[in-house]
Amino acid sequence: MQFIDPKLEDYCKEKSSPPANYLHELERETHLKTLAPVMVSGHLQGRVLSMISKLVRPELALEIGTFTGYSALCLAEGLAENGKLHTIEVNDELQPLIEKYLQQSPYHSKIELHLGPAEDIIPEIEGEFDLVFIDAGKKMYAQFFDLVADRMRAGGLILADNVLWSGKVLIEKTDDETQALKEFNSKVLEHPEFEVLMLPIRDGISVIRKK
Repeated sequence: MQFIDPKLEDYCKEKSSPPANYLHELERETHLKTLAPVMVSGHLQGRVLSMISKLVRPELALEIGTFTGYSALCLAEGLAENGKLHTIEVNDELQPLIEKYLQQSPYHSKIELHLGPAEDIIPEIEGEFDLVFIDAGKKMYAQFFDLVADRMRAGGLILADNVLWSGKVLIEKTDDETQALKEFNSKVLEHPEFEVLMLPIRDGISVIRKK
């Protein structure tokens, strides 16, 4: 579902700062070599992630769902001088493509790629998170939130992608993934320790702030 007129979206891209050249190449290669290239963040969402990260200046950031690494590289742009981004991808077949572009970026030393189930890896990462980006299995969103909620510093942000799910969240009777997202959206809104702003950017991004 298109949430904004394509011409307006193109105008937004034209009037937003451009991504680095290696991000252009990564997006192109993602479309050529993966079965679901629509999953890549792309220009406008990538700049949103970059801008939020630059405002937060995280010392410890976490991404759940690397895909080909586009969003990780955007998030890394805002890391503090000694900051670290842990990014988790369950599909190890994507590793060569991810690592190819991590190495091309100036942030490769600040990004650590983990391969495997996020629910197993997150507890092994030490520290308090400043910024978390959730963009993996939709049925797992609530579990991912529970794994990081108590480990967010005050003022830290959790970003959750695809919270509109092509508009299917408005349908009363729907599939399991949509139902899980609807429950997640309600869960974070009702949590007393967080405040939420849902933005209709691309397929919906919720900005969830620890009070």
